[in-house]
Amino acid sequence: MPSIGEQTAVFMVCGFPDGGIGAGRATRRVGAALIGLCALALGLGATPASATVKDKHGEWATRCESPPGASSEQCAVVQSVVDEDRPNITLVIIALKTADRKSRLLRVVAPLGVLIPTGLGLKLDQEDFGRMSFVRCLPNGCVAEVVIDDKLLNKMESAQTATFVLFQTPEEGIGVPASLAGFKEGFEQLP
Repeated sequence: MPSIGEQTAVFMVCGFPDGGIGAGRATRRVGAALIGLCALALGLGATPASATVKDKHGEWATRCESPPGASSEQCAVVQSVVDEDRPNITLVIIALKTADRKSRLLRVVAPLGVLIPTGLGLKLDQEDFGRMSFVRCLPNGCVAEVVIDDKLLNKMESAQTATFVLFQTPEEGIGVPASLAGFKEGFEQLP
């Protein structure tokens, strides 16, 4: 059985069509920072043109593509967040149901230079949900991942804000907030 990091899910995350101001210190924008984190292909060789935006729910876009060899399209809800105080900190947040429909995953692509052993902290509103482990680094960022169990899903669907805490030094955690507006509607509509 493949590890969580090896399960089938290829998502291109470039070209978000609608920018806008988000909650807290984060902004969503199309630009050079997003292009820098263009692909979460996990080495499966997809092209940016293969992913399409199917729908928009608040701050979340439903993006779909057909992975090589797959019999059906794979979809995820995706959001890109840029920290206003540190424009070099861009997170791409991806929530999906695996191709076999047996698991739900939350993936975050963080910029290179994060401390891998500390993982990526996750807070929903003010409740600490622990840390997501980094599973691999790609040329454009490092991927942290966690299985979305029922408790996490329920909280993500009812919370207003997810704050992802990354570390570039052992002493300083950087909290990057992301709006959860539209997450519930988008995730429930995934096939």
